[in-house]
Amino acid sequence: MKHPVSPLGRTYATIAVIEALTWAGLLVGMFLKYVTQTTEMGVTIFGYAHGFAFIAYVLITVAAAVRLRWGLLTAFVALAASVPPLCTIPMEMWLRRRGRLARPEAAARREPVGADAA
Repeated sequence: MKHPVSPLGRTYATIAVIEALTWAGLLVGMFLKYVTQTTEMGVTIFGYAHGFAFIAYVLITVAAAVRLRWGLLTAFVALAASVPPLCTIPMEMWLRRRGRLARPEAAARREPVGADAA
């Protein structure tokens, strides 16, 4: 069953992708700075961008956890997903698949695990 994504869920998904992309940019920038020693621009640009995206991700995750009624474990795992590179994208995909980005009233209609799909 596909769950309609709420506006807050869409915002969470967008910020999750931005956070992952800026993480990737920062990793490339660090490679250029420390491995090839060619430029520091990538770290400068993506460092600021990723810092902003990380803070935005944490804030939107907390807001989504409260407004979309996630459990504490789900909220904690979503916050922890911002630490390893690129983990916010699989987290967003899991939340979407489980209906956790839907409006709370739509999420309340979720069928229990193992329920027959009739």
